[in-house]
Amino acid sequence: MEWCGLCNGVMELTILCPECGTNMEEEGRIFDYYDDYSPYMEIDSMMLVDGDPDSSKKKECYHVYKCNHCGHSLTKAVSYANFL
Repeated sequence: MEWCGLCNGVMELTILCPECGTNMEEEGRIFDYYDDYSPYMEIDSMMLVDGDPDSSKKKECYHVYKCNHCGHSLTKAVSYANFL
C-alpha cells in the first residue's frame, strides 16, 4: 500500500528556509487549506480538485512549510512510500 509517511506520522522532513536558513515547520497538507471541510475529505477526492489533472497519478502529497523566524512559506511535494 502506498501513502504519505508525513501525513501518517512515520517520517519527518527537515526543510531549511531558503530566505534565512532556519528550520521550517510543517503546517499540514495544502489540501487542508482549500475550505472548511477539506481536512475531512478523502485525499483521492481532493487530488481531483487541485487544478492538476495528473496529480492523482503522481503519488505525491503536497505539504505547506512555514518559517517561524522570517515568515517565508513554501509547498513541498512528498513522494508516497510503499508500506506494508
